[in-house]
Amino acid sequence: MLEQRNQQTEGSDPSTERLWQMMEKTLNEATVEQRRRRRWGIFFKGLTFLYLLFILGAIFQIISGKNDPYRFDENGQLLDAYTAVIQLNGVIAADSDASGDRLITSLRRAYKDPKAKGIILRINSGGGSPVQSGYVYDEINRLRTLYPTKKLYSVIMEIGASGAYYIASATDEIYADKASLVGSIGVTGASFGFVDTMDKLGVERRLYTSGEHKAFLDPFMPMRDDETEFWKEVLGGVHEQFIDVVKKGRGDRLDVEGNPDLFSGLIWNGEQALEMGLIDGLGSAGYVAREIIGAPHLVDFTVEEDGFSKVLKRLGASAGAEIRSKLTEFNWQ
Repeated sequence: MLEQRNQQTEGSDPSTERLWQMMEKTLNEATVEQRRRRRWGIFFKGLTFLYLLFILGAIFQIISGKNDPYRFDENGQLLDAYTAVIQLNGVIAADSDASGDRLITSLRRAYKDPKAKGIILRINSGGGSPVQSGYVYDEINRLRTLYPTKKLYSVIMEIGASGAYYIASATDEIYADKASLVGSIGVTGASFGFVDTMDKLGVERRLYTSGEHKAFLDPFMPMRDDETEFWKEVLGGVHEQFIDVVKKGRGDRLDVEGNPDLFSGLIWNGEQALEMGLIDGLGSAGYVAREIIGAPHLVDFTVEEDGFSKVLKRLGASAGAEIRSKLTEFNWQ
């Protein structure tokens, strides 16, 4: 347009020049306004989309029935009594489905529900964070004191080991299948060492610290004998904590004298665990609800993500989730 304007206004009078300037200004303003409207249109469409997702999430939450105070059986009859079930699946960690906060919130809801005649902690986990496990263990002991007449049972599915067994030892009784894996009472401190690799590649590690042992877990630095002994003492102390809580939780049911490898980190099947006193019986969640608690209907009290968050994740809205890199891990084992 500028080229056309230059051609047409060359040698023209000032009034024509002003006319072209006005036309150019009006066109630019119209373009800017059009872009502004387009941006606002996208913004409001996005808000509408999020609002619809929120409505869908609320609907899914209602359908899931986790917060519904009225529970019904398979025939649509209102239940006066049932067994509350809480799922402990996967790695026990602060940001996982088996986090301490989620498990504790689920347990509190189940204990407070007057229609829940008993509670089952259904376990399928190989363990995880000792801090999260201890957090749940302590809360279970507190809730058992507050609600002495409501019993909490652990039912181990495929595996209930390490930190998961740490939690189970706080419950009133533990049941498992004869083929379940139970135990692994120990602690690991896993790391990697890349010292030789660095030398072969000709890479020099430059690390500055203000403490003699500040970098003792650095995978690019060689381990010293005194630091190795120190780390063993740290892990040994945590192992002793694990042993103490298991002994306290299981009491006289635990056959320590006849099983010298009980706290060695080994894992056993359900039948072996029963003989050693690690569990109280063989049976499923249905068996415990029906035969032990006397309330055969199972109601899931597990706290999960709300429906809105689930929808967002399924649509890929959480595709930018943080990826954590752990060169040193510290877990029950």
